[in-house]
Amino acid sequence: MNRRRDIGNDSDTDSNGAQSVTPPEDQVSLRTWFTVWGSVIGAFIAVLNIMITNSSLKDIQGALSATLHEGSFISTAYLTAEVVVIPLTAWFVQVYGLRRFVLTASSVFIVATLACALAWNLESMLVFRTIAGFAGGTFIPLSFTCILTLLPPSKQPLGIAMFSLTATQAPSIGPTLGGYLTESFGWQSIFYMQIIPTALMFGILWWGLEKSKGNRSLLKTGDWTGIVMLSIALGAMIIILEEGNRLDWFESEAIVRGTMLAGACFIVFLYRQLRSANPFINVRLFKRWNFTLANIVGVILGLGLYGTVFITPLYLAQVQGYNAWQIGVTMMWFGFPQLIMVPLLVRLMKTTDPRHLVAIGCVIFGWSCLININMTAEDAYDQLLLANFIRGFGQPFISIPLAVIATVGIEQEQAGSASGLYNLTRNLGGAVGIAFLATMLSLRQQYHSSHIVEHISLYNPFTVERLQSLQSYFSTLGADALQAREQALRAVDAVARREAYVMAYNDTFYFVGAAFLLGAVLTYMIKKQPPPSAKG
Repeated sequence: MNRRRDIGNDSDTDSNGAQSVTPPEDQVSLRTWFTVWGSVIGAFIAVLNIMITNSSLKDIQGALSATLHEGSFISTAYLTAEVVVIPLTAWFVQVYGLRRFVLTASSVFIVATLACALAWNLESMLVFRTIAGFAGGTFIPLSFTCILTLLPPSKQPLGIAMFSLTATQAPSIGPTLGGYLTESFGWQSIFYMQIIPTALMFGILWWGLEKSKGNRSLLKTGDWTGIVMLSIALGAMIIILEEGNRLDWFESEAIVRGTMLAGACFIVFLYRQLRSANPFINVRLFKRWNFTLANIVGVILGLGLYGTVFITPLYLAQVQGYNAWQIGVTMMWFGFPQLIMVPLLVRLMKTTDPRHLVAIGCVIFGWSCLININMTAEDAYDQLLLANFIRGFGQPFISIPLAVIATVGIEQEQAGSASGLYNLTRNLGGAVGIAFLATMLSLRQQYHSSHIVEHISLYNPFTVERLQSLQSYFSTLGADALQAREQALRAVDAVARREAYVMAYNDTFYFVGAAFLLGAVLTYMIKKQPPPSAKG
């Protein structure tokens, strides 16, 4: 009788009234769900840390007496450390155990973030940001690993949806929250605020994760050469991408040497991982067709997600003169639709081929970018609201099913490597995308500017008429004839530059839109898979 009652409590009723028993291996305890949720908070914190800091860089630079170029390293230091540690996280988990490692990383992150708020000069800030990057960078792959190891295959899409929702809400919330905190309480508050969710994550994982023993012997037998080579390659690559546009790329000797160093170290790393019997990260996973294609589409997702979050605020600040708070309010429309779509998408995935969902998401995201290819200097909040809303509507269609496609059939012992590689390629897609879009913006602005200048001539009656009108205006303000003419020329030059930048921004949105349409095509090269609930 007791056994019958237990089965009845764990069963569902189908449309015919029959009882369908939930398999015991698919049952997930409340404690496990809390643990997964705690790990997902970490993914949110890791992305938020970059976004919330970027919106306050000017204030931090001023407080630390740093130049604009020096201040950019505040973000670069964190991003470089984060990218370097992502593929190493799975190996560290094997060495120290999941619970011990994640709690240690959380503690280090709290201390380093608190130290950032207390930084007394630029050098100390860079040291603390690097330490915070090494600790916070582990949160993203650790969250993914918890989902793949703690949840059965039938529940993993829901866990991935939680991961996707929090990780993609951070770019929407970060600029708004950072702008508000900086203007209301000072730039230090953006670091103090992050301690609260990190402490919450620490408490949940301390309670929810089971104690596990690591394998310290891996410290002696580990491939330290491969680890060092990968760390140098990724670190050099991020610095090249961050500084390449400013240094004119391969016209700079430093960029050439950095590229050669990154390439050589990466080749050595690949050689050792492919020849080693026990690699610290299993790059052989790329032999799996679906995993490789999912990572390629993931690069496009990183390009679009981080690229649009980069160029849209830049446009609003440069062309419209928006402050951090106004930019944040505009970008929030990217996050709102995701709150609605993620729960619906989890249900939709039970009956729909995930490839169709990813393709639909790519088309929607690409369409949202193509909406912005005809912007004018008057386009601001009202005009960007619709595009951001559509973008937020389409993004979950890509991120959640794509992660499921990449991880279906991955063995638990390979979950760490799969998590590290998948998140690494997406983050690198974002870093490469931002660097490429920044370079493209500069080149296209020069191109459009040269074409506009061709039509501005003293022999052009429209130009002469405009200059005379502006001269008359400045004369009425008290300027003499010479000053009025100089001011009129500066005004025409400013308008020409502004229009060139607007057209350059249009071109960058066109590129991102085209990339997502290509992603929709690549999606159908992925082989059809069984649903995540299938055994095997």
